[in-house]
Amino acid sequence: MKHDFIIVGGGSAGCILANRLTASPDNKVLVLEAGRPDSWWDIFIHMPAGLSVPIGNKFYDWMYESEPEPFMNGRRIYHARGKVLGGSSSINGMIFQRGNPMDYERWAKDQGMENWDYSHCLPYFRRMENCLAGGDDFRGESGPLKLERGPGNTPLFEAFFESVKEAGYPLTNDVNGFRQEGFALFDRNIYKGRRLGCSRAYYHPVKNRSNLQLECRTEVSRIIFEGKRAIGVEYIQGNGATQTAFASEVICCGGAFNSPQLLQLSGVGNANELQSLGIDIVQDLPGVGENMQDHLEVYIQHACKQPVSMQPALKWYNKPWIGFQWLFGKGPAASNHFEAGGFVRSNEEVAYPNLMFHFLPLAIRYDGSVPREEHGYQVHVGPMYADTRGTVKIKSRNIKDHPSIRFNYLSTPTDRKEWVEAIRVARNILAQPAFADFDGGEISPGAKIESEESILDWVGRDAETALHPSCTCKMGTDSMSVVDPLTMKVHGVEGLRVVDASVMPYIPNGNILAPVAMLSEKAADLILGATPLEASEIKFYQYNKST
Repeated sequence: MKHDFIIVGGGSAGCILANRLTASPDNKVLVLEAGRPDSWWDIFIHMPAGLSVPIGNKFYDWMYESEPEPFMNGRRIYHARGKVLGGSSSINGMIFQRGNPMDYERWAKDQGMENWDYSHCLPYFRRMENCLAGGDDFRGESGPLKLERGPGNTPLFEAFFESVKEAGYPLTNDVNGFRQEGFALFDRNIYKGRRLGCSRAYYHPVKNRSNLQLECRTEVSRIIFEGKRAIGVEYIQGNGATQTAFASEVICCGGAFNSPQLLQLSGVGNANELQSLGIDIVQDLPGVGENMQDHLEVYIQHACKQPVSMQPALKWYNKPWIGFQWLFGKGPAASNHFEAGGFVRSNEEVAYPNLMFHFLPLAIRYDGSVPREEHGYQVHVGPMYADTRGTVKIKSRNIKDHPSIRFNYLSTPTDRKEWVEAIRVARNILAQPAFADFDGGEISPGAKIESEESILDWVGRDAETALHPSCTCKMGTDSMSVVDPLTMKVHGVEGLRVVDASVMPYIPNGNILAPVAMLSEKAADLILGATPLEASEIKFYQYNKST
């Protein structure tokens, strides 16, 4: 059977497109997802506080690693990617941030990107979300993604909000609304104590549509072309033989690693590099796999003198009761505990916030390891739009071989400067009087890490990715662009589009689930030829250095 659309990848973008493209019964859609289903019984997907279990677990995670990073002491930086329907939205930290409006103004300044400014993106942000704290001109209240705002009502969160004011930073009502700059309670894609990733928000409500077919554990190995037109894909299901499926259009939704990998394996990419691997060239597009961007972060961790952190929730003897509470959408397991944070500028030269903070009432790493058994707390911080750029390049003609991934973290003077500023801003906040009754001393990095040189050395040794790889098949019309901003079609070929984090030209200054969902919503209209939502010309906060 020939389909109208084959969607390669059932992650965030793939689930959204599956929903929107099948709204018309005339469109037959096949979704091919390499991971497994997000079964209802799998509590570590659906329990917000269980997020440390899937990361680093081969049952949930594709477990990518970068090449040795030259400015990170030659470390290979581990990258978790969701190995399950819903992609990384099924295993991530559930922090819902749109990015700053100025991010999209920056997008729109690139050649051909005029219709991706904030006024054109805002209606799609509103369409996708149901902000349970209340809708307004900035926030939607009827979309599939229901968002609970963190309560942040424990003593440590209260101290955190007092401390940022004492350090001279403002509070804001909503970092996704009029003013991002400042500190606030965060939206999370959690509903009634359960993770609401894109699979649960978009795919499952429509999974019984007769024109929607999903195949999991199915790895697409190549896009099939007739001349310059994509007509289908080759795939392997489980350990079976290679099969084919045909469609009028193929849409790559594999993300910043897998979309460029599949394009390159299919003959779309840098011709010289692909020919050296014996791959027949369909279209010479040197931008495929270039321009990669990400967020790197560190944890500034403190011991807590009072027993007010979430540390008791880690004790084995408390877990049965916590699990029982979660069955009713309550208790510590019903939150990701990233309930508050904020955005600040680290210097006066930047036009909008270049640092993001998450506050956590617990001293712990993403993999669940803890530096000590006592109570603690931490902030996560890192530069948000660094000028470093990396690459994704295939190493062989085998889809099962992970591509060569290089980020070049800390490789520019601006990035290194902002990293030093980031650590000092974070320390200043945590040193304010509001924390005096709680502060048991800095656990990490420790008082000896003070000079610029020692800070950068510590970041190189200790920093982790925030898991936001993006921008490797960027939209635009210049010579290094891969995707047409008006259609999402791959330049130079027919019947092939890309919709996922890889098409961003620049990474937004926050977590990327919300931006991916927005661009997927907008892409659905572009693919269907629907009239785009009307631009929303609305004023948003902009810092004015002179006032």
